[in-house]
Amino acid sequence: MEQAQDFLDESKALHALIAPLDDAAFGQATAFKGWTINDVLRHLHYWNWMAWLQLNDEALLVAQMKEIARAGGMRPVETAHVDGAAGQALVALWRAQAERTADVFAMADPKARLKWAGPDMSARSSITARLMETWAHGQEVYDQLGVVRENADRIRNIVVLGINTFGWTFRNRKLDVPEPMPFVSLTAPSGEVWTYGEPNAAERIEGRADEFAQVVTQTRNIDDTQLKVTGPVATQWMGFAQCFAGSPENPPAPGVRHTMTPQQ
Repeated sequence: MEQAQDFLDESKALHALIAPLDDAAFGQATAFKGWTINDVLRHLHYWNWMAWLQLNDEALLVAQMKEIARAGGMRPVETAHVDGAAGQALVALWRAQAERTADVFAMADPKARLKWAGPDMSARSSITARLMETWAHGQEVYDQLGVVRENADRIRNIVVLGINTFGWTFRNRKLDVPEPMPFVSLTAPSGEVWTYGEPNAAERIEGRADEFAQVVTQTRNIDDTQLKVTGPVATQWMGFAQCFAGSPENPPAPGVRHTMTPQQ
């Protein structure tokens, strides 16, 4: 699957960013709920492993889901899973697991139905979710380190997730789904133009694909982007777009998530 390579490439890009850091740097708190860089890597590592279990040990996957419920949340289980590893030792664990997960999904049937916490999901959906999480949680690391990420066209996977969850974003908030979905025209990192939906002068979203991906993953408030949003439906959607599963989450307030400067 192409998505497996995209996930691996995104993981490698994040690895290149953090490989030069000393262990103390991983204790920095990011703008995402105060998570440290260590917390981010523990989270990514654990769920990359859980995705690997989908194809290798369904019984252990189910047992881990029960353990999360027993522990009252994922954070204690994520921490226990790495047995105290932090800094570059944690980086090594995360990188090795990312490679193992990419390898097994590269050979999987994209349409294979895999067990998960909620409804079963396709193998393609599972590894795309790992790409999305790596990219989205990677954003707080890039921001904290003061680095503007150079994106690649593999973010199209995240853009498509954002488009496909238009209706779900409203239903998740117990709202009627407005029609039609706004027309979306985005410029990819390569300069290619990606369009979604039917052309509509009254309801449309235009701009950079990476900024659209930031909004649907809630790593940026729409007001902190240069996206051009036209129409009440488009404005409402971009105000709380959410391409990831779970209860409704609100985006960060304007100005909270941004690339830090060394003085900050």
